[in-house]
Amino acid sequence: MIRAVLFDMDGILFDSERAYMEGNLKVLRSLGYTGRDSGLYGVIGKNMDGVYHYFYDLLDHKVPYEDVKRADDQYFVDHPVDFKSIVFPDVPGTVQKLKRDGKILAVCSSSPKDVIDQCLAEIGLAEYFDFAISSDQVDRPKPAPDVYLHAMRVLGLSPLQCIVYEDSADGIAAAKNAGLRVIAREDKRYGQDQSAADWIVKDSTGMYERVLLEDQDGRSVSN
Repeated sequence: MIRAVLFDMDGILFDSERAYMEGNLKVLRSLGYTGRDSGLYGVIGKNMDGVYHYFYDLLDHKVPYEDVKRADDQYFVDHPVDFKSIVFPDVPGTVQKLKRDGKILAVCSSSPKDVIDQCLAEIGLAEYFDFAISSDQVDRPKPAPDVYLHAMRVLGLSPLQCIVYEDSADGIAAAKNAGLRVIAREDKRYGQDQSAADWIVKDSTGMYERVLLEDQDGRSVSN
């Protein structure tokens, strides 16, 4: 039996990838980036340090790293994302059903911990999650398995007792590197390779149905 569902956050609980992609593109264009929009797609799933270094590389190191970081941070201070308005409509009901079923729910995100806490509070789902961890709180960010390994240690659970809900290639790799099964939320907009996931679903409703099926599978471990 699956004891816990480990959620990524961006692109999983809400459609923040679009907001971040649009904002980041404006920042990079203002700093002189002339490449394709799709050049930014590789940033999805990275922690903030990874984001800044990725942009620094895209700009061929012609803009100082600190200037890249400052410009990107300031943009989102001036244009904060309204997370409540971009929650996927299926998510609240799915989260509530999982809690009703007695599942432990955790967020394992590359976003900073204070941002995770803020987002969960803003979208009204904080009470449903038992645990949240940022990649910044472990030694290595996704695609390394550290964030998922740490979550399992804290929860006292094995890989067979958990299942992950992810969207990015880095996030899927992190979960698989931790020995976990992965359900990917399909997203064809940003060139993410989701082929390593165990299953690909349209939304969290499909994820919930897969969790129910895995609960019924005799290969699952209940204790």
